[in-house]
Amino acid sequence: MKWHHVQENWAAFYEAIMDKWPDADEAELDEVDGDQRAFVVYVAELTGQEPADARDEIREWLAGELPSDVVMDPRHDDQSIRLSGKYVPEGEDESDDDARFGDDG
Repeated sequence: MKWHHVQENWAAFYEAIMDKWPDADEAELDEVDGDQRAFVVYVAELTGQEPADARDEIREWLAGELPSDVVMDPRHDDQSIRLSGKYVPEGEDESDDDARFGDDG
């Protein structure tokens, strides 16, 4: 994942952050508010590391999967539907009824 995923969905990452850094505090995460530099400083202070080491630890954490709270966000579903439009034949809308495919009740 990229930092912009974290920044855009900051509150949805709280659980994942607290899983990785159990001493993290939700009120302090509110103050960080998705700012990457502030988060590096916060993790460095939280873990007693140098900022460079905290940055490396955060980079490793970012290599993981997006938390389900972020993946399940309706904005992502809507974006996926919009992107699927390029596979829909002309004259049909990506949100149209798909009964002819047998997957609607």
